Amino acid sequence: MIKYLDRKNIDDEKWNKCIARSFNGNLYGYSWFLDIAGGEWGALVENDYERVFPLVHRKKFGISYVYQPFFTQQLGLYSTTKLDTAALSTFIRAIPSRFKQVEINLNTLNKADENDFRLIPQLNHELDLIHSYEKIREGYAENLSRNLKKPEKAGLSISKNIKPDDIIDLFIKNRGKNIAHLGEKDYLRLKRIAYTCMYKGIANIQGVYDRQNQLAAGAFFILSNNKAIFLFSGLSEEGRQAGAMPFLIDSFIRQHAGRHLTFDFDGSNDPNLARFYKSFGSKECIYQRIVINRLPSIVNIGVNIYKKLLPLIS
Repeated sequence: MIKYLDRKNIDDEKWNKCIARSFNGNLYGYSWFLDIAGGEWGALVENDYERVFPLVHRKKFGISYVYQPFFTQQLGLYSTTKLDTAALSTFIRAIPSRFKQVEINLNTLNKADENDFRLIPQLNHELDLIHSYEKIREGYAENLSRNLKKPEKAGLSISKNIKPDDIIDLFIKNRGKNIAHLGEKDYLRLKRIAYTCMYKGIANIQGVYDRQNQLAAGAFFILSNNKAIFLFSGLSEEGRQAGAMPFLIDSFIRQHAGRHLTFDFDGSNDPNLARFYKSFGSKECIYQRIVINRLPSIVNIGVNIYKKLLPLIS
């Protein structure tokens, strides 16, 4: 039996055991992570937490909707038992009707029926770290191998004693200047995620410094459910020119090669980023974004007009 539970009625112990034991469990599904990244959420729960499906939601203009929170790549249905398309469809259809719009990313092992729902493919890249570093290095693109010589010439060095705030500030001062949809509240959520992961002992936070001891690049690597997730990074222009980011990722791979871990690049549909991730010998992994629209036609017209006007009024 599938039932919908508000956050206050969810048993955290049973919920987190389900995520930990699920064959498709991931960092984003744990209740503590959803509390930070999503804020308000509920879930579809089958029987005694055999399968769970988190639904992060909010309300705007009186309309309740389900959305994918920032810094949370994949959610969807988590299962401790056999999972097929029919079971997934049953859960999706059980999403309460009060949610008039649903736009969420399913996880890689959720395969929805294209005939039943509107699905948008999303791209991720993963690299198996079980092999030796030398074996993994053989899969690097020639251009990447060539660029990895730049950091040594530039005198870059790796540091593991770095605060999350410094990496976030580096991002804001550089790439963040062109990302209007991320605000102060979002960066505060990200800091809480980083510090909570540090407290739980699953964060690996590293930075790259230049000869002048200036931070050139930094990243949050989070280890959970046999994956090392490249959750967030910051990079200066000087760091970009010196090859600081490939140097940092290569260093992490070197440190963790030979372990039963999958390096998760945390995806990107951006062709340039996808090309960069692929240069490490990673494989493409497709997951699905599901879109359900239950809004009346007249409301849809208003929503579309609002989206078109948003860049003009923001």
